[in-house]
Amino acid sequence: MNDAKSSAEDLAILEQLNLDYNRSDQAGDAKRLGEFLAGDFIVQTPGVTRNREEYLEDIAKPRPFKDQVLHEVKIRILGDVALIHGRVTYTMIADGVEHDALYTDVYQKREGVWLCVSACAIAPGA
Repeated sequence: MNDAKSSAEDLAILEQLNLDYNRSDQAGDAKRLGEFLAGDFIVQTPGVTRNREEYLEDIAKPRPFKDQVLHEVKIRILGDVALIHGRVTYTMIADGVEHDALYTDVYQKREGVWLCVSACAIAPGA
């Protein structure tokens, strides 16, 4: 397989994983999310660092937001590592206020499969 074809296939896979990650977050679908989080996955959100197990437990809880929408997604493939940068908007259920956050997810291709190894989300101004 040539590099251009491989890169196009990898990009399509990563685009779908990014969509799946965000849909899983919105829907509280820890099962789907767990299918592509690496065993050594770490996530950081404002004030909190969680490992894979802790994160999946949190995702399975009722979601405090709705109407999550992705914006300005940029995927950079750097060999067997890929960085996905983006912005997301969402509405908090408790008060109906719309917020936005920036995120960077790190994927690594392990034994031919892309797995999310790290994620970081920050709310501007937080």
